[in-house]
Amino acid sequence: MNEGRVVIVTGAGQGIGRAHALAFAADGAKVVVNDYAEDPASEVVDEIVAAGGQAVASVGDVADWDAGAAMVETALAEFGRLDVLVNNAGFVRDRMLVSLSEDEWDAVVRVHLKGHFVGLRHAAAYWRAQAKAGELPQARIINTSSGAGLYGSVGQGNYVAAKAGIAALTIQAAAELGSYGVTVNAIAPAARTQMTMGAGEAMAAQMAAPADGSFDSMDPANVSPLVVWLGSPAAGSVTGRVFEVEGGKISVTDGWQRSVERDKGSRWEAGELGPVIEEILAKAPVPMPVYGAR
Repeated sequence: MNEGRVVIVTGAGQGIGRAHALAFAADGAKVVVNDYAEDPASEVVDEIVAAGGQAVASVGDVADWDAGAAMVETALAEFGRLDVLVNNAGFVRDRMLVSLSEDEWDAVVRVHLKGHFVGLRHAAAYWRAQAKAGELPQARIINTSSGAGLYGSVGQGNYVAAKAGIAALTIQAAAELGSYGVTVNAIAPAARTQMTMGAGEAMAAQMAAPADGSFDSMDPANVSPLVVWLGSPAAGSVTGRVFEVEGGKISVTDGWQRSVERDKGSRWEAGELGPVIEEILAKAPVPMPVYGAR
């Protein structure tokens, strides 16, 4: 599906990002392996090359403007084009809101949300130039949100806000970039990564590989087939959507949309709204529970 296409995967030195890079390479793509550290990126490049694929490392901070531009330039210099951007890089600094520091908030929002925007912005500028030159690309952006961002997660307020922002950014970008031949979708994956294994003993136990050799639903490689498909020309009609993926299960997640309403036809008085709100909420869908809420 992706033979000859050029793909950037951010945060590809380990975990889900590494799985994406290997899966795209196995599907015939040329891969730019981005990571904040040189050694993990180079190791993934070596693994791809040893398997007969083509890859190059791009070491840098995804939330740094110049590093984001350099990442795109690496793809163009090494492979002559860019077709797919997979925004995956991120980390956590978990703490309850009443204990969360300003630095912890800023760091997580910066890497996740700004880090998604920076790569998107530089890649989109390249594709817009292509479109204006009469060469409409079949370009793809796949962002990485989270179930935490969609439903909330106790003790992860900074991460939740960033991942919710990524889901909204995906919808926004899909609307703005479609005329340039770019689709934009997001995934909300559940898999065993350094982030999830470090989230406490209960989470680590849930994420552990099965000892009996049965299907490992938390293997990061389970996430990548959807991303590889979304990055391919076959996915040209799918844009502005958020997919959850865990093990062998894929679902599409509907975002904010208008549900039950009541129109008086004139201004409401505050004192009459109690029964109205009660009626609306009784008819509305029940929200998904927040992870970790009692």
